[in-house]
Amino acid sequence: MDLNQYQNSALKTAIYPHQGQNFSYPALGLMGEAGEVADKLKKVIRDNDGVLTDPVRDAVAKELGDVLWYIAVLANELDYDLNTIAEDNLLKLLSRQERGVLSGSGDNR
Repeated sequence: MDLNQYQNSALKTAIYPHQGQNFSYPALGLMGEAGEVADKLKKVIRDNDGVLTDPVRDAVAKELGDVLWYIAVLANELDYDLNTIAEDNLLKLLSRQERGVLSGSGDNR
């Protein structure tokens, strides 16, 4: 499955108000799911000395799936497909690598 196929399949399960003209709903969902990923990993540090167990690893993978779903839906709201976003991101990172500016901060480096 490529990213666009995933996106098209994910959209078939999208149910929320004003779908197709409501970028705020998937953006907020994305933040919530990303927070769940971070929270599970935080608890690994707090409760298990940073040792990641298989059950927690599996739980994080499921949350990452939810993150991916919201990214797919948000991209659609912004009229982008996931393949284009992924390709553009890699081109940006390769350019930064070639110019020796992978480290640092700022969008336009």
